[in-house]
Amino acid sequence: MAGPARSTIAFAIRGPVGRSQIPDLCDRALRLIQPGLTLVALCDVGAMPADAVSVDTLARLRLGAGRRGCRLRVWNASPELCELIELMGLDQALGARLGSGAEGA
Repeated sequence: MAGPARSTIAFAIRGPVGRSQIPDLCDRALRLIQPGLTLVALCDVGAMPADAVSVDTLARLRLGAGRRGCRLRVWNASPELCELIELMGLDQALGARLGSGAEGA
């Protein structure tokens, strides 16, 4: 008998995030991940500004997803957000992708 199917989930973060909003936003997003079953979480960041709070949010999401056995993939990132993620040394961890698709996820 086969076990439960493993899955990919997708969610979006819309607009700027205030530093005080990060814990609640991460809690809500991470509740979507089923530990051991969700392999990849695709996070659409097309509406996020390129700032340190956005990168902090994504880093915390990445850490939380990893603790649940899930890979976080960032997609639809602006060139500016990708540059900031790279500048902060998180490009490998976050796997940010430009454009509107989830290629390479």
